Amino acid sequence: MGSGFEHRTVLLDKAVELLVQDKNGIYFDGTFGRGGHSRLILSHLDVNGRLIATDKDPEALAVGHELSIADSRFNIFAGSFSRVKELLQPDEKLDGILLDLGVSSPQLDNAERGFSFMKDGPLDMRMNPDEGQSAAEWINTAEESVIADVLYQLGEERHSRRIAKAIVRRRVEMPFSTTLDFAEVVKEANPSWEKHKHPATRAFQAIRIFVNRELADLELLLESSLDCLKPGGRLVVISFHSLEDRIVKRFIQKQEKGDAPDGLPIPDAMITRHMKRVGKALKASSAEVDENPRSRSAIMRIAERL
Repeated sequence: MGSGFEHRTVLLDKAVELLVQDKNGIYFDGTFGRGGHSRLILSHLDVNGRLIATDKDPEALAVGHELSIADSRFNIFAGSFSRVKELLQPDEKLDGILLDLGVSSPQLDNAERGFSFMKDGPLDMRMNPDEGQSAAEWINTAEESVIADVLYQLGEERHSRRIAKAIVRRRVEMPFSTTLDFAEVVKEANPSWEKHKHPATRAFQAIRIFVNRELADLELLLESSLDCLKPGGRLVVISFHSLEDRIVKRFIQKQEKGDAPDGLPIPDAMITRHMKRVGKALKASSAEVDENPRSRSAIMRIAERL
């Protein structure tokens, strides 16, 4: 597409190896990005295999539409992966679901998208710039207590109230419109800087997650996976921060435990379990981290529908 940005897909080979168990199956890539996982999935499928994908980002969709023209086994749809049920026929089930969460390299590296505190650009942060409220619109209008709660809950920012107060005080003088301006105000308000981490990191993470409803969409997708996956179908999720990973981990644990009430002596044979873990949580190898530092925080969890 001539974007000038290179995106290196994290945990590419291992994710696809663990996902594709039936070469003639139907698979779902909920986070197409620039198509790294999708292309490798397609290379593992036979002529009757199918891959459905979604993405919110118009630039990713443009790449996906090109792939759909080149390969009739592939279709991509605009919007959140949480709508996976809508994309299936009434009796259709999936053989696998893949999510590669977080922000892609082209989104981070393109200052115009407003995701980065390292380059100046419009304070936007939306995966789809044409939908919903931008980060600037929200920051300039939200109540101080709401901003503080978002920073604390979604960014795990210990100084959320102090930073929220500084944001509100400054926006009275002049509304926020650019990333570096906002990052500087957060930086000045943050009294304790973490080593090797920009003091605005947690605030940017929190606002991005909030603006894009990332955790809500993830929870909806996980619940939908129980209806959408056929027995033996796999759920593969790559997370990049603790909030996402915690949601995925707890969901898999809950499905493994099944329907047994806490504290009651129910015979094991009477418990309906919905999923089982496939191996342990995986991280990027040291070689991959050396090649792609953004993979350092990636955690991949796999579960299989029973």
